[in-house]
Formats: sequence, structure tokens, C-alpha cells
Amino acid sequence: MRTLVRRSFLLRLGLLALLAAFVGVIFANAMWLRGVRVDLTSDHLYSLSPGTQKIIEGLHRPVHLTLYFSRHATRDLPQLRSYEQRVRELLQEMVSRSHGRLHLSVVDPVPYSDDEDRALGGGLTAMPGGSNGERVFFGLAGRTASGTELSIPFFDPGQEAFLEYNITRLVYELDAPSKPRIGILSTLPIDGSAISGTPPWAVMRQLHQLFDVHMLDPNDPSQINDKLSVLMIVHPKNLSDDELYAIDQYVMHGGHLAVFVDPDAEMDALPVGSLAGTVAGSSSDLPRLFRAWGVEFDPNRVVLDRSLSLSISLGGNSAPVRDFAVLGLGAQELNHRDVITASLQNIDVSSSGYFELVRHTNSRLFPLVQTSGEAMPVSADRVRDTADPTELYKDYRPTGEHYVIAARLRGQFQSAFPNRTGPHHLDRMREPGQVILVADTDLLSDRLWVRRTPFLGEQLLSAFANNGDFVANILDNLGGSSALLSVRGHAISQRPFTRVQGLRRAADVKFHNREKALEDELAATEQELAKLQPDKGGTAAPDNKVKQQLEKALKRKLSIRRQLREVQHQLDAEIDTLGTRVKAFNILLMPLLVMLFGMLYGWLRQRRSGKRDAT
Repeated sequence: MRTLVRRSFLLRLGLLALLAAFVGVIFANAMWLRGVRVDLTSDHLYSLSPGTQKIIEGLHRPVHLTLYFSRHATRDLPQLRSYEQRVRELLQEMVSRSHGRLHLSVVDPVPYSDDEDRALGGGLTAMPGGSNGERVFFGLAGRTASGTELSIPFFDPGQEAFLEYNITRLVYELDAPSKPRIGILSTLPIDGSAISGTPPWAVMRQLHQLFDVHMLDPNDPSQINDKLSVLMIVHPKNLSDDELYAIDQYVMHGGHLAVFVDPDAEMDALPVGSLAGTVAGSSSDLPRLFRAWGVEFDPNRVVLDRSLSLSISLGGNSAPVRDFAVLGLGAQELNHRDVITASLQNIDVSSSGYFELVRHTNSRLFPLVQTSGEAMPVSADRVRDTADPTELYKDYRPTGEHYVIAARLRGQFQSAFPNRTGPHHLDRMREPGQVILVADTDLLSDRLWVRRTPFLGEQLLSAFANNGDFVANILDNLGGSSALLSVRGHAISQRPFTRVQGLRRAADVKFHNREKALEDELAATEQELAKLQPDKGGTAAPDNKVKQQLEKALKRKLSIRRQLREVQHQLDAEIDTLGTRVKAFNILLMPLLVMLFGMLYGWLRQRRSGKRDAT
């Protein structure tokens, strides 16, 4: 009896202890573990990147952030309300890691209030479309004690992939004493044109936010001096010797240079052949400087790559076709050992060239972006003069080489002007230096990395490639600031089905010839039908012979269209087969394996139990 009482007492005591522990855990969670999360995503999409942690933990002065969100006006907009929670949680996590230097306030700017006036004065944008016609505020304003103010006008849910970067950049710019001075020398209208009324390219809007950008005059070499943190040259053509010498000596004295050249700059407005005695008007090169630095670039060669080709639209009702000159370079083609491309996922280029080292040079070429082994170089004129990209499929023979589209060139370079003299002239660099080389200028254009989407009555830019991040990383790295490098491109969550893409490319090549022949036959048949059709304005009926030819041509047209559908179905069938395999593996095979493992484990236990009973 005493034993039963004692057991009952211990059981009650244990239950009370469990209850006390449960209450203690709940209390500890509410007091000390609030906001703590475990990120189990493969790309750590919900964890602060090392660059963000470094910036907020190393703040030099207090920064105050104010998150403005119209809670009442968004009661019928659940997407924005959910996204606001995501933004707020990220900000709170950053505040908790800032050692008290980052402060956060959350404000609901109701209509006609002082908070609304402060939001507008802080640079935020009020979007229409809220409940009862109210304006919606959803942005971030930041300020320092010294009076520096910056803002994110509006958080676009479509740009959630860049949320951490945008906030981190705001904090970084508020804390930074000054921005690096960037000089840009370009023959393309990348900074817009007041004459034609064209706006700046998206990449320039980003660079103006990050750096102190100065557009340089090609006719004034004195602007290239040691006041520039980085010199960026885009599409150099017909530069004078004085300009080339200024660039040369800028590098000889340890200046940081990034060069974008192109065998076929599609954004160049000059017609082909307009520059007599030089390469085609859409080509650019720095042959004298490149030779002196030990690198070779052929402005008459474009690199194709069928395994990385992207689909483009030819307009009208025609189906998209793959263009072997327009490439989507993924993680395998980017050098993740270099800080510039370490955190990037994809870069799109068009009709790009490639770099090689000159023989017997002491310079070293470190690829940043390169093609796959399925690439081959062709004449730039062939790409430039081809209206139908499918013509590039003909006689396609991959070389098996990986062509370098962008690279870091290192070495103790020699001057391209050894015979010049002057008080500050150098024939050779005093210490080893580096130059960033990119063999494409089209990657700077909007069409290859951003799309415009309407949102609440405004046109917002959303990035689908890391081209802008790539350019900003180059200038960040050369300018000496690398804290943001691990943040840029960190949270692009698109995970392409690489096997499906590879299978589709193989199917495109496999079925293209058959499809092309059928399309040619269909076009000839339609032309024949047009000739046989009676004139609508005439009254004479076609004779029996013409009727028979018409019926025969119509039947042939229907037969060809049926065969085209069959070719397309065969192409899609291989994709569907792979999808079925993946579904079968996830839905059937894995549960079946778990069930078999459980049955085997149960059988082994039963067998062991039987042996013990027998003994």
C-alpha cells in the first residue's frame, strides 16, 4: 500500500515538474527567444548574410530607421500585410545584432496626419489602391545624428529576393562617410540623353545610388586622374592617343580600371560600316593597351554556346526560338572563388566576345564568367547580318573549350607608350596591379536583366538576372568596398530545373531540322494555295483541274500542320517523361523505401525476439 502511495506521489510530483518546466520554456521564449528562427532552406534565404552582419556590427555611428506602413489602408491587401511582417522581422533581427547602434520605429501614417507629412518629406512614395481609395505607404526612412537622410520609397513584394540587400545598402550608405568616386567613359547613352529624352539605363540608376558617378568627356584626358577611385570604360571607339595615354598612365600609377568591350554592341546606334578604315561601327576594342598588358581580344569574333542559349521572340505570332548568341550564364559558368561573382547566380549576355592571353606574357587571366564546353566562335558579321537566329544552328561544331567572357587580369603591366616622356611618366607599374575585362556591353542594357511591371499605378523594375549586381560588384571591389558583396544576389530564390533545361535544349537541336523542313514545305504550300485561289473580284469559277490542285494543296497543308504538331508533341513528351519520373520518385519511391525499411526493421526485431524466447 505504501508503495502505491509513494508511486502516486512521485507521479504527481513529476507532472508538476513538467508543468513548471513547460511554463518556464514559454516564459524564456517570450522574454529571450523572441524572433529567433531556424532557417532550413537550402540557400539560407531567411538568414542574414555575412556582409549584412559585418555592416551592422561595425556601424560607426547610430542610425535610426522608421518603417512606414499604412495598416488601415491595407486591410484588403493581404499580400502587402504579409510582406510587411517579413520586412519588420528582418529589421528587428538586424537591430538585435547592431549592439545598440541601429534603432527602429514602426509608424502607421494615417491620412492628414503629421506622420504622413513626415513620410512624404522623408522621400517615401504614396501608392494609390488602398481601402476606400486611401494612399498606401510602405517604405523605410533612415537618418543619422548628423542629418544624413536616405529612404527606400516603397517595398515591392515582387522584389522580395533583394529585400535584405536594399535595406543593408541603405544602412551602409547612411554610415559611410563618403561614396567612392567613379569615372565613366562611354560611347553608349547609358546615362540617358537629354536631347532624345531617353532615361538612364537601370544599371546607371543603381550606380548613382551606390557611388559618386562622374561621366567623363573623351576630349578631356585631364579628367582621368588619381581623384577617381575607379575608371569604367564602356565601348571605347576612336579614342585619341592622348586619351589612351591618360588611361595607360592611370593604370601604371595603380589606378583601378574596368573595361567593357564588344564585337557587336547591339545598343550602338551607329550603322555597320559607318566608320571607314576601322572595325564595324558596333565593335569596340583597346588593341594597343591590351597588347601591352598581355591580353588578346578579337573584335571580329562572337562566341556562341548552344547549351546556354536563351529563347527570344521574333515578334508577331511566331514562336520563340533559341538564339545561340544570347546566353544565360548560370552558377557553373561563374567563378565562385572570386569575390565579384561569388554570390551571383546568373548573368545574361548577347553577342559577346572573349579574351585570351598573349603568348610569353607574365600577366595572368582569372576568369570571372566563361562559356561551357559546347561553345564555338564565329564571325561577328555572321551574327550581325543574321535575321533568323536558327541560321546559327547550321554547321555548328563545338570546340570543347571554355571561352572567357569576363576576367580579372593581373600583372605588373608595361606601358603601351614607352617612348613618351614627362615628369610623371612610368614605363612600368611599380607594383603588380589588376584590370577587370568584360567582352560584352549589351549585358548593361535593361533588356537582359530587368523587366518593367505595373504595380499600383507605377512602373517598377524587377531583376531576373544579376547583371546589375555584377557591375556594382566590380566597382565595389576595385573601389575598395566589399562589405556588400555577399549580400548582392544572395536571395534570388529561383531554382532552375537544369536537367529539364538541358533536355529541352537537346530536344530543340534534335527536332529542329525536321521542324524547319516542315515549316519550309508549309510556306511553299501556302504560296501555291494563294496562287490557285480565285480572284475575289472576279466572277469566273475555277475549272476542275484547278479545283483538284486546290484540294490537293489543302490536304498537303493539313498533313504538314499535323506533322508539325507531332514534332512538337515529341519534343514535349521527353520533358513530360522526366517530370513523371521526378513525381514517381517523390510520391511513390521514397515512401515505398521508408515502408520497406520499417518492415525490415520490424522483421529483424521479431526474429531476435523469437530467438530469445527459444533460448
